[in-house]
Order: sequence, then structure tokens, then C-alpha cells
Amino acid sequence: MKRVFPLTIQSGMSQSDSYILMLYEPEGGMQIPIFIGASEAQNIMLAKESVHTRRPMTHELMMNLMDGYGLSLKSVSIDRVSEGIFYATLHTTDGFNDKLFDSRTTDAITLALLSDCPIMVEESVIEETGVRTESGEWRVEGAESLEELEEELKRCEEKEEYERAAEIQKKIEELRNNEE
Repeated sequence: MKRVFPLTIQSGMSQSDSYILMLYEPEGGMQIPIFIGASEAQNIMLAKESVHTRRPMTHELMMNLMDGYGLSLKSVSIDRVSEGIFYATLHTTDGFNDKLFDSRTTDAITLALLSDCPIMVEESVIEETGVRTESGEWRVEGAESLEELEEELKRCEEKEEYERAAEIQKKIEELRNNEE
């Protein structure tokens, strides 16, 4: 397992309510894109920025319940990916016994940010979904123009190759920013 850090949340191109959460694994310089919905993106951003709302959000309630029952969150792990879906586990303890709980990945990441605990990812997940960058630049082989990249993005989305689609989307955004 390797520790990762939430890097950015970017707006998705194909749907107005889709986002890409980018996790960063610093040891190998890998970035792991995870497609998420708008409410999940909002929850992660609130937790990442330590924004407190008037009333407890669901994740804050969960942390309060765990605290009230003497459970603390030791870490969260992203254990596997299957058909583009990431699977996570909450690692908790009451000081005597450790317990594992299956979790949606976005919920696990939000809780990890709220409790300031490590987010770990299995190396096989990093190998399967991670994107290596050189000098901070995204590289998409075989496509250099904006039109070629957009066509490749559509093909990846049709084939549900979301990790590659995230890589291509980032490159498109970089090219558009450079044109301005």
C-alpha cells in the first residue's frame, strides 16, 4: 500500500455534474483519476478546506457517532478497482479492537480528510489506474491536436475507459489554457 493525497477536483467535460478527483502518490509520481459526482466533489472540498457548516453534514455526523462510541479512524484504503469502480475500506479502532468497514471511496476520502488520517492505495490499483507525469506534463501518445484529443476522449468515454479519459481531458484543458 502507498499513501496518496487528494490533489485536485476538476470539472468533467462530458457531463455538467461530473468531476474528476485526482489523487497523488508522491513516491512514484503517479496521479490517480477517480470520476465522482457533484455532491461527492462538494463533500470532499468542504472537508479538504475544513469548512464548517451550520449543521453537521452527513460525514461530520458519522465522525461524531464514531467519536461518541469510542471509535477512531486509523486510515482508509482503496483496495481494488473493478469496471471503473473503486472500492474502499475504513480502518477503525476502539483502542482494543480493530474493525474494517466497506465504504464508497468518496465517503472514505471525505472521512479521512475530516479525521486527518492517511489515505492508502493498493499498488495494483495504482498500476492499473495511475498516470505517470514527467515534469508535471500530461502525455497522450498518438494525439497532439485539440481535435484529435477530443475525438480520443469520446472514444474512451464510449468504451468506459475512464482513467485514460481523465488523462486526455487534462491534456485538453492544458492546450486550451495555453491558447488563451
